[in-house]
Formats: sequence, C-alpha cells, structure tokens
Amino acid sequence: QVQVVESGGGLVQAGGSLRLSCAASGGTFSRYTMGWFRQAPGKEREFVTAIGRSGGRLYSADSVKGRFTISRDNAKNTVYLQMNSLKSEDTAVYYCAARWDPSNVQTGPWDYWGRGTQVTVSS
Repeated sequence: QVQVVESGGGLVQAGGSLRLSCAASGGTFSRYTMGWFRQAPGKEREFVTAIGRSGGRLYSADSVKGRFTISRDNAKNTVYLQMNSLKSEDTAVYYCAARWDPSNVQTGPWDYWGRGTQVTVSS
C-alpha cells in the first residue's frame, strides 16, 4: 500500500510560480508511474501531467504545456510539479497519484491518491 502526501499549495498572484511536492511511502517509489491531477470548484477532476518510473515525462494536458513541469527524485521518494506563469484558471485542488501501469495515464485508473493541496491564483 502506497501513501502519497501533497504539499506546497497556497495563494499566488497570476503570473507567479509555485512548486508542489508529493512524498510517497509504503512502497518502492521507483516502480510507480506518478501523476498530478486537479479539480476546480464545480468541475470534474482532470489529468494534468505524468512521469514515468525513471523520469521520462509521459504526457501533459494542453492547458499546462510549456508552463508546468513534472519531475521526480527517486532517492527522496518525491515527485514535484513546478508551475510557472500561473493563471486564475489554474485555481484548483491538486492531487498526486501513483500507479503501476505507465500506459493510458490520461484515462486509465490510478491506484493510489493523496488528499490534495489547494492552489489559488488571484488575478
């Protein structure tokens, strides 16, 4: 059983940056594909980006390409989401997730989820 805990959310002005972290425990971190999702108020949760076991970026949503970067440090059991040029529409609860299967990361099921961290972008 893998546990993931997000941190780093907060309030930031539009155009600013924020880095989220996700610490994993309870499993062999390097064996998992890791991803970030978000859910804005009144909307369904959506896929943001994912990273493979050895650090290869698998896919990113069009809305964040060129602005958000996912990375991981397997020695620290941590995955990061660097968010730059933030927009008000990026306001959401951001969730970290883990899964075994590196395929179909956008639509396939994810095995483990964190509780989320709130990101609010003020315009």
